[in-house]
Amino acid sequence: MSGEVLTVAQMAAADNFAAMAGIPTLTLMENAGRAVADAVVARFAPCATAVLCGPGNNGGDGFVAARLLAERGFAVRLAGFDDYKGDAAAMAGKWKGSREALSPKVVAGAALVVDGLFGAGLSRPLEGAAQGVVAALGEMKCPVVAIDIPSGVAGDTGKVLGDMAVRADLTVTFFRKKPAHLLLPGRTRCGEILVADIGIPDGALDLIRPNLFENTPLLWGKDYPWPQAGGHKYTRGHCVVVSGPMHATGAARLSARAALRIGAGLVSVASPLDAVAVNAAHLTAIMVKPFDGARGLADLFDDTRLGTVVMGPGMGVGFETRALVETALAGPPWRKMVLDADALSSFADDPEALFNRLRPGAAILTPHEGEFERLFPGLLDESASKLEATRAAAVRCGAVVLLKGADTVIARPDGWAAINANAPATLATAGSGDVLSGLIGGLFAQGLEAVFAAAAAAWLHGDAAGRFGPGLIAEDIPEILPETLAGLHTMTFV
Repeated sequence: MSGEVLTVAQMAAADNFAAMAGIPTLTLMENAGRAVADAVVARFAPCATAVLCGPGNNGGDGFVAARLLAERGFAVRLAGFDDYKGDAAAMAGKWKGSREALSPKVVAGAALVVDGLFGAGLSRPLEGAAQGVVAALGEMKCPVVAIDIPSGVAGDTGKVLGDMAVRADLTVTFFRKKPAHLLLPGRTRCGEILVADIGIPDGALDLIRPNLFENTPLLWGKDYPWPQAGGHKYTRGHCVVVSGPMHATGAARLSARAALRIGAGLVSVASPLDAVAVNAAHLTAIMVKPFDGARGLADLFDDTRLGTVVMGPGMGVGFETRALVETALAGPPWRKMVLDADALSSFADDPEALFNRLRPGAAILTPHEGEFERLFPGLLDESASKLEATRAAAVRCGAVVLLKGADTVIARPDGWAAINANAPATLATAGSGDVLSGLIGGLFAQGLEAVFAAAAAAWLHGDAAGRFGPGLIAEDIPEILPETLAGLHTMTFV
C-alpha cells in the first residue's frame, strides 16, 4: 500500500471492480466479517459480546462476524432489523442464533460490543432505535469494535452527523482507509485502525486513480534528499529566514534552526538593522544578513544563491511586512517561497494581491485555521470538510497550501492532497508552527517538490514531537529530529 485514501464513492467503485474481476460480493462480505472476527479474537478472550447489525452491508458484515465469533467461543447476543436485502439477507440467513430488536438492553450486560450498524456511507444523523443504542454505549465502559467506521461518522468528511456517534476502541476497515479515519473529529472516534485485505485486487486503484493519501514516508521517502558522498553544503541549498524586529526575533531563529537541522546546506537569518545584535548573539552556524527595509531586502536578494526564503514568523502584521513579502516575490522565478503567519495575515485586506504574485510550484502557504480564514474568508464553513477547503484554497491561490492542525491537510492546485495524522497534542505549543515552516523551507531548499517538502516536514515534525513526549516545547523539536531522521533512514522505499 502507498497510503491511498478512498472516498465512499471510490470504495464502491473498488467493490464493483472486484465483482467485474469475478470475485462474488458475498465472498467480499464473508472476508470482511472474518477480518472483524479475527481482529476481535486477536485482542479479546471469549466473553459476552453484543453484535449490532444495521440494515445494509455493514449489517451483513456484522452477521458474518457474529457467526464466526460464536464458533470461537464468544457468547454472542445479536441485535438487528426485521428485513434485510441482497448480500446482507444471505448472511443473516446463515446466522443460526436468535435475533433481537435494537434496544439499549442488548448492550447492557456486554463485555464487548461490535458496531455493525452503519458504515462510511451514512449521510444522516442516527435516529430511532439506533440512536438509543449508541447513546447507551456512550455510558458504558466496555470496548467497542467498529466495522468500517464508527456509526454516526460521515465517511467522506469525518464529521459526526447530528451530535452522536459511536466511540470505538478498534475500527476494522477494508482495502483502504477513508477520509474520516484521518480527519477530525472522526479520527478520534475510531481508536486503533486496522485496514484488512478482503480480496479486492489492487488493480482497482488503476481505475479509481485516487488523489488523496495518508501522509507517511511512503509518499516521499524514496525522494528524500539524504546527503550524498560527493555533495557539499552548496549543493544542499541555501535557506533564508526573514526575521522580525528586535523584540520579535525568536520565531525566525526557531525556523532557521529547523531548516539547518533538516539538512539545508546553508541557512541565514535576514535581519532588520535593529535586530542584528540580538540575532547575532544567539546564532552560530546560522549566518546573519542585515537589511534595511524593502529596498535593502531587494538588494540582499540580488544574491542568486539565496534560493529559498521563509517569511512570516515573528515579522508582525502590517504594511511593512506586506512590502517585504512583495519584494521577495518580485525576485527571480526560480526562487522558492514558504509563507507563514504574519506574511499571510498582512494580506488579509487583499488576498488576491498575494495570490497574483505566487508562482506555480515555487510557493507554499502554511496557515493555521485563523490565518486561513483571513486569506480565504468563509471557505472553511462553506466546504464539506477541511480537506475540501484546503483543496479549494490551493486552486484559488495557485500554490501548495498546508492547513495546520491535528489533522493537517496538504494540497496542491491539481487536487492532489494528503492528510497528516501523526501529530501529537503536545505540538499545541508556542513556536511549533515556526519550526514547521523552517523544516519545510529546509527541505524545499534541498530540492523536494513543493507538496512533498510540505508533506515530509509535517510528518517529521509530528514524529519528532511524538518521540519527545510530554513537556515538549518548540526548541525541543530540532534537537530530537536526528532520532526521527535515523528512523527514517532505516526504512526501505521502492
